[in-house]
Amino acid sequence: MKGCLKTLHQAPLSAKAGLLLILLYSLVALFAPWLAPYGETSVVGDGYAPWGPEFWLGTDNLGRDVLSRLIYGARNTISVAFIITLLAFTLGGLTGLIAAIKGGWLDQSLSRLVDILMAIPQLIFALLILSVVGTSTLSLILVIALLDATRVFRLSRAVAMNVVVQDFVEAARLRGEGLGWLIWREVLPNTLPPLVAEFGLRFCFVFLFISALSFLGLGIQPPTADWGSMVRENAVMLSFGDFTPLLPALAVALLTIGVNFVVDWVLHRTSGLKG
Repeated sequence: MKGCLKTLHQAPLSAKAGLLLILLYSLVALFAPWLAPYGETSVVGDGYAPWGPEFWLGTDNLGRDVLSRLIYGARNTISVAFIITLLAFTLGGLTGLIAAIKGGWLDQSLSRLVDILMAIPQLIFALLILSVVGTSTLSLILVIALLDATRVFRLSRAVAMNVVVQDFVEAARLRGEGLGWLIWREVLPNTLPPLVAEFGLRFCFVFLFISALSFLGLGIQPPTADWGSMVRENAVMLSFGDFTPLLPALAVALLTIGVNFVVDWVLHRTSGLKG
């Protein structure tokens, strides 16, 4: 515990700001029902009501409170992005490590399959699949997780290839250790820093990708609050000089910046650089 506090104390200001933003967003997402003044889908006033004491950030096109929708949007968008990133790393990370350790035909087969999937533009591929299988939250999670797992596979395999040729891995093979031991005790601990940093970056990419899909109408579906769809639903307000539709975009940008600050700090620490 003292070591963690000392590490945080020595962190640069940008990393501390990033950690504070992540903590703030996490608390808002966790306690959304208690922080939001109104329900997520409750129609509480006239459409496009201005900012005021009753509705701090006004209302949207249907008369729902924008502040409440922003708060619930944090829970929905962040939780879906985190689940997708976790699934992508579980699938892509493990298959990448297995391919590097096993080599041979298994490595070649998985690598060529990933090459085929990565050759198709991600947004076009996602739009195509979601238009066929539907736009439920489950299908959204599975489709994006599968597409992102290909990127994680390439990274984990590339990093692991530099580890599996080391003497301590060869010694473990000669002792007769199984695949599980080689993954969890030999290779993964020595590939963890870049994978942790990539987890943060991949979360940002997924977060932005979900918002883009929601803006196009194929992401998290109404009436569920989502920052991308909130921009689309209220974009007409910009024509009248009301910048309320930009608030969800600002929320996305702030979290992305905060995560990137922390990722930069993690990469700096694990690289062995000082200062």
